[in-house]
Amino acid sequence: MARPVTVTLDHDKSPEELKERIDANLDELTSGLAGKMALKVDRRWEGEILHFSAKAMFQKVTGTIELFPQHVRITVVLPDMLAGMAEKVTKQLQNKGALILEDKSG
Repeated sequence: MARPVTVTLDHDKSPEELKERIDANLDELTSGLAGKMALKVDRRWEGEILHFSAKAMFQKVTGTIELFPQHVRITVVLPDMLAGMAEKVTKQLQNKGALILEDKSG
């Protein structure tokens, strides 16, 4: 059975800055979700929600990134064959997501 994984990360960025950071780093964020070599990541913004899907090794991973004033919620739906990796994927999203949102001006 497909398994959703959700991570919430705090931020202090504007929606525009968040979108820029996410667009620039989505491939990095999703790498490893559908195997080590994601072949293609499709993305589509609908307002403050980014819908994405990645395909690799005959597996399709889908998800959303929702922007809120003080946090970002990343939800990834793992297919049956990858559901056992939920804990690893959660840690990966927390670590990579935090790096994307971190303030690099200082």
